[in-house]
Amino acid sequence: MRVLVTGCAGFIGMHLTRRLLDDGVEVTGVDSLNDYYDPALKRARLAQITSDKSFTFHHLDLAERPAVDRLFDSARPDRVVHLAAQAGVRYSLTNPQAYINANLVAFGNVLEACRAHRPEHLVYASSSSVYGSNQKLPFSVTDRTDHPVSLYAATKKANELMAHCYSHLYGLPTTGLRFFTVYGPWGRPDMSVFLFTQAILAGKPIAVFNDGQMERDFTYIDDIVEGVMRVTNAAPCATTGTPYRLYNIGNHQPVPLMEFIGTLERVLGRTAVKEFKPMQPGDVVSTYADVEDLRAAVGFAPDTPLETGLRRFADWYRGYYKF
Repeated sequence: MRVLVTGCAGFIGMHLTRRLLDDGVEVTGVDSLNDYYDPALKRARLAQITSDKSFTFHHLDLAERPAVDRLFDSARPDRVVHLAAQAGVRYSLTNPQAYINANLVAFGNVLEACRAHRPEHLVYASSSSVYGSNQKLPFSVTDRTDHPVSLYAATKKANELMAHCYSHLYGLPTTGLRFFTVYGPWGRPDMSVFLFTQAILAGKPIAVFNDGQMERDFTYIDDIVEGVMRVTNAAPCATTGTPYRLYNIGNHQPVPLMEFIGTLERVLGRTAVKEFKPMQPGDVVSTYADVEDLRAAVGFAPDTPLETGLRRFADWYRGYYKF
């Protein structure tokens, strides 16, 4: 079995690659190692997987079509897990071109390469952000998602539509996974868990947006990886004659922001200095995943308690940054 993982030096990508290698899978990984956040963290993640003899790394930009074609020619993957993307809602407000290149052009190149090489299954990362300003909770994959509130969300919705076209027109099996606020060891420095931990340990204030009146469906990284593994190993169910599916992967237990902060304070043994601020452009008040479709399809739903996941993150953070 040969699996291609894009974004292998990213947070989810590294954890997924490690799991695949531990399961005896031959993995080809690709990453651009861009400087959206500290590339040293990405290189440190890579160090967790590059020593494995079953792993091959390619440093390239998926927005460059010839490079993608050469990648697929050499890797000839049986399955593809596409996690590479320009992440971050707020960054998309000031750097839209990065999202157009990384999330639209690059995904189009991956789809074209899959059309030419015919892997058994293309699994790709979508996001809970596609639900935009939806008021109905929990979010279901059958809900309308045509009112994004950030360019990041719009590119993820576009990915779902592009994949559907390739599944319909060319019979390419594709599955999109809408991730909900992923956290855990080796996490992204732009995420709230990381930012809050960094500030609290340094004795600096944390920004609490919308005066704390927000909630998120925090999902631990090991649960995300388990879900991705199960979906990747299953063929999409062609309920409409098209081999295309979408699933939410979330802990299906939204946590109020102030409760989250309180749990993190307890885990760290420190009290946060809080600065209450208004709602930020592109943000949403609540996220809450309906995961019944995922449970029915692959017999799994995330369930790691928030305090358990935060303790594991805090242990990693203190060890990595020598706190």
